[in-house]
Amino acid sequence: MSSIKIRTIQPSDNKEIAKVIRNVLIEMEVPKVGTAYEDKSLDKMFETYNKPKMQYYVVEEEGRIIGGAGIAPLEGEASMQVCELQKMYFLEQARGKGVGFKMINTCLSFAKEQGYIKCYLETMPYMESARKLYHKVGFLPLEAPMGNTGHYSCQAWMIKEL
Repeated sequence: MSSIKIRTIQPSDNKEIAKVIRNVLIEMEVPKVGTAYEDKSLDKMFETYNKPKMQYYVVEEEGRIIGGAGIAPLEGEASMQVCELQKMYFLEQARGKGVGFKMINTCLSFAKEQGYIKCYLETMPYMESARKLYHKVGFLPLEAPMGNTGHYSCQAWMIKEL
């Protein structure tokens, strides 16, 4: 993992991170509707996350983006104390190397610094490796979704106290 680095997204990363996320979603056979695949923000991730209490990180290996994840307020949550771990996807070459664990901790550290008290996420039930990682860092399953993410095809919801 020595040549892999996590850094904040830059405007020049927009095209590459959008391609990475869409490619991973296709690989994982995630529906294109009701998921991150159709989010308008995918093509302008820097601009989307360049706001207060929001941050998106990319994983870079030898100058090439191989994944990313972000933190933003949970849409539709009135208290503004719950954030969402968003758009965490990695190309196959990044998986199984501890990158996801490091990325989640980077995102959760940012969330704590911003004053969030809980972190929510949505995923697919069959994404077992991802769900195993979420459990490892303390996320617990929920019975129903929170907020208003628009990702109605995601059928697994989790929360973590920060």
